Amino acid sequence: VCQHTEDEPKFLSQLNRKTHVEVLKPRMLSGHLQGRALSLFSHMIQPKNVLEIGTYTGYSALCLAEGLIPEGKLYTIDVNEELEDFANDFFENSPYKNQIIQLIGDAKNIIPTLKEQFDIVFIDADKKSYTDYYDMVFSKVKIGGYIMADNVLWSGKITEDYNKTDRDTQKLIEFNTKVQNDERVQNVLFPIRDGIMIARKIKE
Repeated sequence: VCQHTEDEPKFLSQLNRKTHVEVLKPRMLSGHLQGRALSLFSHMIQPKNVLEIGTYTGYSALCLAEGLIPEGKLYTIDVNEELEDFANDFFENSPYKNQIIQLIGDAKNIIPTLKEQFDIVFIDADKKSYTDYYDMVFSKVKIGGYIMADNVLWSGKITEDYNKTDRDTQKLIEFNTKVQNDERVQNVLFPIRDGIMIARKIKE
């Protein structure tokens, strides 16, 4: 698959490499295939405003920024202030430095303060809160806009018998079920990397 997917831009390749060398849990980074998929989706949608919940080292934010219209903005939220400078260095040296706005803090406190209407929301933060994030952003997504959520296959755990004390898996199963049963959206679960749920808002 990767051999027949366009190469990641050089600055993303550098970010990919540096994350694996210097940061804990580099598996959290979207990487080549998923990153190119996010870029492609963003180019198709041509968003004016994007909200990302979970910055990590900034890879997915930069991929989603590729499809922004010239006056577009991407807001990315992360609670981990220790990675703020790491991600910001790559944002500042990218073609999208004037379009990406970093927000540090608890997303549940920050989301209510955002006044924008979003064309894309990408959820990739703490798994136990996916349903909360979905509910919090829904009214801020335009009709025809998209909510995307990463890691919804959770290494296949959602398809198996799981330890009932495994709250992350339980909450992801609940999230997937909620989206599947939500008549306000059209949804597809894409088996890209660890699974991306994409829901298009069709009504309030």
